[in-house]
Amino acid sequence: MTAATRDRINIDNELASNSSSIDPRDFRNALGSFGTGVTVITAAVPDGKPVGLTCNSFASVSLNPPLVLWSLASYSPSMGVFQNASHFAVNVLGTDQRHLAQQFAVSADDKFAGVQWRQGLGGAPLLPGTVASFECRAVDRYYGGDHIIFLGAVESYAYNRKEPLLFARGGFGHFVSES
Repeated sequence: MTAATRDRINIDNELASNSSSIDPRDFRNALGSFGTGVTVITAAVPDGKPVGLTCNSFASVSLNPPLVLWSLASYSPSMGVFQNASHFAVNVLGTDQRHLAQQFAVSADDKFAGVQWRQGLGGAPLLPGTVASFECRAVDRYYGGDHIIFLGAVESYAYNRKEPLLFARGGFGHFVSES
């Protein structure tokens, strides 16, 4: 066995479920030290019913072509919708939209109850008053541990200068400029 093969086997074992020596709860606490923006990712089922969830794993991938990513736990009840959707929308929340972050973070039959929205590309719901929105064509999916990583090609976007909602260490906050 070559060193490269041996190293690959060790990496494969490390990526296998439940084989890491790292405490998952403590690791999550450490990751919480990294502040993120807060988004609601949306899509629609074939009959047009809207589906959405709060997500802070959103990131840019490429400017040319314009690509973004986000990830979803593989056991999520919404996984089938996002796996089959042609499009999804990333709605970046503002500081005045904490209630939406909380509403879309919990399991519910109709997370859109009382929420205004308009239909975007591929039927993906767009929430009004967001700091930014990205309408994306689903390009690819990648398996990453206990999550699926969704890659989207941005086909349309909008933004403004409102204050974004941030999340760190289990709580919501806002940006404070030092200048």
